[in-house]
Amino acid sequence: MTTFAATVLTLFPELFPGPLGASLVGRGLADGLWSLEARNIRDSTTDRHRTVDDTPSGGGAGMVLRADVLAAAIDAASPAGDGRPRLLMSPRGVPMTQALARELATGPGVIIVAGRFEGVDERVIEARGLREVSIGDYVLSGGDIAAMVVLDAVVRLLPGVLGNAASIESESFADGLLEYPHYTRPQVFEGRPIPDVLTSGDHGKIAAWRRGEAERLTAERRPDLLAAAHAPPRR
Repeated sequence: MTTFAATVLTLFPELFPGPLGASLVGRGLADGLWSLEARNIRDSTTDRHRTVDDTPSGGGAGMVLRADVLAAAIDAASPAGDGRPRLLMSPRGVPMTQALARELATGPGVIIVAGRFEGVDERVIEARGLREVSIGDYVLSGGDIAAMVVLDAVVRLLPGVLGNAASIESESFADGLLEYPHYTRPQVFEGRPIPDVLTSGDHGKIAAWRRGEAERLTAERRPDLLAAAHAPPRR
């Protein structure tokens, strides 16, 4: 079995594996179900100061990650024949979705650039085919945490990582809806009982209740998802 190989290009490799080394995802890493390499972008510099950034052309605040340095880091991390997709964590990227997580999980792995500063020189994005991905409409100090989010979403879908594949099939976004509410013992908590249908033993009614609750929550919180779930298939 081919191991899913993840490489993160970062200025702070000491941040990894971080939370990716804990719980079931971390166990999968220890068991060899996937691999993680954090490479320091500064290792691809050529000057004695290990400079990775410069002032933006045309003026403006902040600094920009240099195209030549980042390109060298990408080339060193992906030898000839490396078919892994290359992502750049960026607030202007396409949204990270469960569908994208599933797409990446079926591949050989991924190379993720965790940027810093004001941005990345546009020329390296074009020249190295970086796919910009965003985890939300907000700005972080850098792309490292965002890279961890993407990897966690992807790696948990790999065979054997979670152990129970059924748990993936019923969670939020699996069928385009938010997940239904969950309950467990005690039967009554601070005057709030478990809904009777869930203890009825009628699996048909339970399935219908869960579907109805998923649609209700999705309509309340993410009506955009509900509209997409009910849209006719494209031809």
